[in-house]
Amino acid sequence: MAFLEAIGVVKSYRGPRGVLEVLRGADLHVEAGEMVAVVGASGVGKSTLLHVLGGLDSLDAGTLRIGDVRIDAMADEARVGFRNQRVGFIFQFHHLLPEFTALENVEMPLLIGGVGAYERRSRALALLERVGLAGRLDHLPGALSGGEQQRVAIARALASQPALLLADEPTGNLDEDTARDIQALLREIHTEQHLTSVIVTHNPAMAANCDRTLRLQAGLLRPDGVPYNQGVNV
Repeated sequence: MAFLEAIGVVKSYRGPRGVLEVLRGADLHVEAGEMVAVVGASGVGKSTLLHVLGGLDSLDAGTLRIGDVRIDAMADEARVGFRNQRVGFIFQFHHLLPEFTALENVEMPLLIGGVGAYERRSRALALLERVGLAGRLDHLPGALSGGEQQRVAIARALASQPALLLADEPTGNLDEDTARDIQALLREIHTEQHLTSVIVTHNPAMAANCDRTLRLQAGLLRPDGVPYNQGVNV
């Protein structure tokens, strides 16, 4: 049984021109320990897919399971709690809190989750050391480079020891050399932490670094290179 399973996922938004159907019955199966890339044209709905998979957004139809938990069947409050404990998110634009240090930013999800001061400080210190920022603990985000900010964001995403890591264009705002470093770091941490990961990316090198690549087109997911109108279970 796949660790992450989405079946027949439908997601629409109502806008000034009517209803826009973004996901039109998308299927996805990701095995435990897999690292899967999702590619596709801008505006096709890759971020929407990631938000649905992580419980940031609800489904209009379909089923979604992470481990043995049916996410689509959960009440909103329960889904928020599950997401905070079991899912880590990395975004293109870091979303670090500017008034807090790197260490405090990594501690934040643990503080919200009720983890005690000693434990959350220990975890945050270890994670920042792992991502190469042991010497930048007390720096505010504005004093960090783009690559350093993304490393803080990676550490923050791992603070709650999630089983599922979701990354939305994690190298999209970085120069080529820094992107290469972040790409390698994500692969290493994925393996070390025994994560299951889904990464949305425009970066061919990032996609090639994953175990397999899927393309989102016309609201459906297919192995990259397979026409969207061909029935495939992915």
